[in-house]
Amino acid sequence: METKTNHHIALDFFVVIATVFTAYILQDIIVPLLFSIILSVLLYPIVSFLERKLRFGRILSAIVSVILLCLLIITLFTAIGIQLDEIISKSDSYVFKIESKITPLIQQAEKSTGIKTKEIIEPDNLKMEKVVKNHFSNITDFLFASGSILGTMVVVPLYMFFFLLYRKFFISFIYSLCEKKCSKEDAKNILTKLYNVQQNYLVGLLTVMFIVGVLNSIGLLLLGIDYPFFFGFLCALLLLIPYIGIIIGSLLPALVALATKDSFWYAIGVIGIFSFIQFIEGNFITPKITGSKVSINAFVSILSIVVFAMLWGTTGMILALPITASLKVLFDHSPRFQIYGFLLGEPTEEFLKSRARRRLKIWKQIRKNK
Repeated sequence: METKTNHHIALDFFVVIATVFTAYILQDIIVPLLFSIILSVLLYPIVSFLERKLRFGRILSAIVSVILLCLLIITLFTAIGIQLDEIISKSDSYVFKIESKITPLIQQAEKSTGIKTKEIIEPDNLKMEKVVKNHFSNITDFLFASGSILGTMVVVPLYMFFFLLYRKFFISFIYSLCEKKCSKEDAKNILTKLYNVQQNYLVGLLTVMFIVGVLNSIGLLLLGIDYPFFFGFLCALLLLIPYIGIIIGSLLPALVALATKDSFWYAIGVIGIFSFIQFIEGNFITPKITGSKVSINAFVSILSIVVFAMLWGTTGMILALPITASLKVLFDHSPRFQIYGFLLGEPTEEFLKSRARRRLKIWKQIRKNK
């Protein structure tokens, strides 16, 4: 019996390694497919509304839904680009003001360390020829990555269209695939839970982003920072990258505060407000809105983000939580992997109680019996 158990553990370990290796090698195929599936889940209520209420055909409803989402994304990024262009047009004056404030600190550091700034930043090192020569491989990598991004932007809407159009066909295939391992009702129940997990995560994320955007904007308004609503909602948009997105989003308004205000405390105040809002979001807003439908514990959430970031970079960080939540649903419905589903889930109250509380409870019970 023990040999059989060890054999299963070794086999599971081998399957995990093979899956991770395959996911890394085929990331250019897998990542767009995963994004397409998740976004198709987000669009399905719109497709269903068009088909049932407005009597659209399946092809037309899928096309209209995908086009609406693409137009929304294009409009959003165009608005961000226009506002960033306005901010960049003022960058020279911002840099001059920031330098005038930082220069005394640099001079003080030079006196303390004996290291001259000119030894670190020499004019010759800033020449474009040297920059290109020293970083040629990085530039070519960026160009190739840009081509990959453009390719993904084309294929994802195409995949979404076919997922929405052929959804019953794909579901029938899944039923046929699972018929030897579980009944059609069990397979339908699993698919329903997977859909609910993704839908709750996506709708909850959009709601949280709106609330955080409002809170960020109010905080920046109170400090009198330029472009408060733009920075507030841009930072909220970066919640797509869990945990670190809001930290990255706070840097730009902090720099603007440093350039436009007389005191360093405004920049520190921006970072402090955004950090406080992140604390509120992580501990109160997200758990309250998302609820128990995406019930993975905090340690697993952070670990999954780190692992998927190593596997797929920034896109992996965005996909980490929905994929992990889906894996938990699959594990919970598999007798062999239920223990892993238990490990991914939220611990119950009994696992969080301290021994002191237990002893106090026992002592009270003993006194009550006396």
